[in-house]
Order: sequence, then structure tokens, then C-alpha cells
Amino acid sequence: MSKRIVLSSLIGAVALGGVAAGGLALAASPTEPTLEHGSARYTAPSGAGAGSFSYTVDVSDDSGVRGLKVLAWPASSKLDPTAAELRSAESAKCRSTSDETTRCTYTLKVTKQEAADLPKGTWYVSALATAEDGGTTFVPRAATFDLTR
Repeated sequence: MSKRIVLSSLIGAVALGGVAAGGLALAASPTEPTLEHGSARYTAPSGAGAGSFSYTVDVSDDSGVRGLKVLAWPASSKLDPTAAELRSAESAKCRSTSDETTRCTYTLKVTKQEAADLPKGTWYVSALATAEDGGTTFVPRAATFDLTR
């Protein structure tokens, strides 16, 4: 076999290996977390007891879930928070349900006085999920609920 054929074969094998390695690197790229089955609920205070607001969602990522930040805001405020603003929001409590999925719940007690000061009507929940590999997903309107008295 001539040296030219061997050299061409080696160059072809190296090029093919480079393409395959690039494909593997691309396939191993981090994915963004996904949020599914989210629900928000507001319960007004009654009698001597406090009310509550809660938001629960399943967050999944192939690297695992680091955490979830949550912000509830009235539609009438036109707030429309950004992902950067949510980084300083309060954290939900998360517990693992599988290797890749975590159920996160954010709960807030609402006193009668606080409830009286809150605007009635439609509210939105914004959520920022962070994966163990650093990937993030921001959902500006992850859930909607009505605040009544």
C-alpha cells in the first residue's frame, strides 16, 4: 500500500473522529430546566386564622435541580419582572422525586392585615429555575390566580 493512501486514510479517520467528538460534545451540552404541572393557590384569611399563598411545580433537568425562585405579583401593577430581578426573589422548598425531577413548593402565610392591603384581582407567578449544571429557565407567567377577600 502506498504511503499516500495510508496518509489519506489517516487524515480521513482523524477528521471523522473530530466530527464524532464534536457531535458528542454537542450532545453533552447542558439542557435547560423544564417546569411542568405548576399551580398557584390563594386562600384568604378567615376567623382567627391566617390565609396562605402557595405555588407548586415539578422542575426537571438532566443534571438535577439546584433551586427555584418565585415572585407573585398583581397584574394591575404592570410589574413584569425579569430573570435578573428574580435572582433575588424568595426560594421555594424543593424535594427530589427522581434523579432528574424535583417538586418545588413556595408557601407564604397571609395575615388579615396583609390581605386587606393586597390588590384584588388577577395575580401572576414568575419563576426562575436553576439546574445543577447552571442552566436556567425563566417563566414570566408560570401561573395565574385570583386574589379575593
